[in-house]
Amino acid sequence: GWICAALCRGVKEIDLRLYNLGNVLPVLFTCHSLVNLTLEAVGSKIEVPSDVCLGNLKTFCLESVFVCDSINRLISNCHVLEDLAFMYCSVANASELNIQSPSLKELTIYFDPPDIDQYSVVINAPNLVYFRYGGDIVRVYPLGNMKSLEKAEIYIWFGSETNAAHLYQGICNIRSLTLQISKEIFPTSRLPIFHNLIELEFDGDICFVEFLHCMPNLKKLILKYLNYAGTQWKALFIKIPSCLSFHLKEIEIKIPGIDTLMIELVSYFLDNAMVLERLIISMDYLTAIEKRKARNQLLQLLKSSKKCLIMIL
Repeated sequence: GWICAALCRGVKEIDLRLYNLGNVLPVLFTCHSLVNLTLEAVGSKIEVPSDVCLGNLKTFCLESVFVCDSINRLISNCHVLEDLAFMYCSVANASELNIQSPSLKELTIYFDPPDIDQYSVVINAPNLVYFRYGGDIVRVYPLGNMKSLEKAEIYIWFGSETNAAHLYQGICNIRSLTLQISKEIFPTSRLPIFHNLIELEFDGDICFVEFLHCMPNLKKLILKYLNYAGTQWKALFIKIPSCLSFHLKEIEIKIPGIDTLMIELVSYFLDNAMVLERLIISMDYLTAIEKRKARNQLLQLLKSSKKCLIMIL
């Protein structure tokens, strides 16, 4: 058909959308000319042939596909692959996802594993720079602590605390982290120290102060405000994270509403962030009257850093 005709003519880029057409054509995985391949195949299954040959493939995105163990052979045979994404793929037919790629720079995994206690993902990508993970947390084995990794985006809500702790340990060298997590799987007692982390975007139903103690050199914090019991909140303020005293220069707080705990949160930062240069408070969901009231309250708070500029949006 037309797919085979395109491949025979040395096509370099294919964006293919298939729906319930059975197995994906094996010929797709023997095209030496392909550089970029995006494959969305709802209800389709991938069986990679033994003679897989994608020697020039640099970008590979799989979406809504049933993958088998042969996908691991495909990845290891893409010798110049730089960007790999699994978007909402079913891995029920694969015993594990094993990503072996010295050339890989970006990796995205969004999926719902068949069994979060038994399924595992093995990553051996020594030159990985950018890592995104979304879904239930499984056993992720980043070999060698991925020392080249600079940025990670982690979105997990279900799974075991042990699996989450293992993942954090593997990415502890990063400089930038976006984290969305549930308190049920937050490994408070087993967090590594993120010595290189300078930027954190945090969204979760736990108190972020616990996390800041593990980030001594943090310079920028983006925080989505969440409610906590006042006693729990204040108990965590006894010891001030060192990043607040010495390094944190910019804080952005995105809040859904104005209340006493939010005022306490802002006051805490202004009291303890000694080198803070900019505090941005975003109130997109408030009415004009609510914003005016909040602005009047916030601008009355005292600040320890004389350089701090307060911006209320």
